[in-house]
Amino acid sequence: MRIFGVILAGGESRRMGSDKAFVPLASRPLIAHVLNRLAPQVDAILISANRDPERFASFGCRVIPDAKPQGPLSGILAALIHAAEQGATHIVSCPVDTPFLPADLVPQLVRAAEHSPNGLAFAGDETGDHPATAVWPVALVPALAAFLGRGEAKVTRFTAAQQATRALFPDPQVFLNVNSPFDLAAAEALLKGAA
Repeated sequence: MRIFGVILAGGESRRMGSDKAFVPLASRPLIAHVLNRLAPQVDAILISANRDPERFASFGCRVIPDAKPQGPLSGILAALIHAAEQGATHIVSCPVDTPFLPADLVPQLVRAAEHSPNGLAFAGDETGDHPATAVWPVALVPALAAFLGRGEAKVTRFTAAQQATRALFPDPQVFLNVNSPFDLAAAEALLKGAA
């Protein structure tokens, strides 16, 4: 099994008011926190983004644009295609605004995926599901391309159609989304509490 990590950084960051990937958390951009959490768990990291790829140059990761932007799933499809070309069997996706990802994210997702007929599993906790944080086998490329080709874009609709399973994590704080200045303040407080 060869797994690539994919950081989904293609959103417009409307609630934050600036590019979320570069919003500073404890003096480091959000994307740096996500990279530090995900990189030890995968064979390589890709960044899914649609604007100027040069802004990510300092992170040393390949930037993959969507063929046709339709939300997170189009980024996941582009990453799956690229990963397959590089000999990967799976990708693990996560949003760029999740700086506290668990150290066992990938093994837990892979374990849960063994119970899915199509090998797809997403993260969940007691507060709900996190469908953009998931493991995707590259074999899903045709199904996902067809889904997007029909004009569909909802992640949960695709995961349900593929009979995805849930990997349940005990601590909901590991999936805190930093979507707004309020969330950023909460993340800063979490980091100070852990220090």
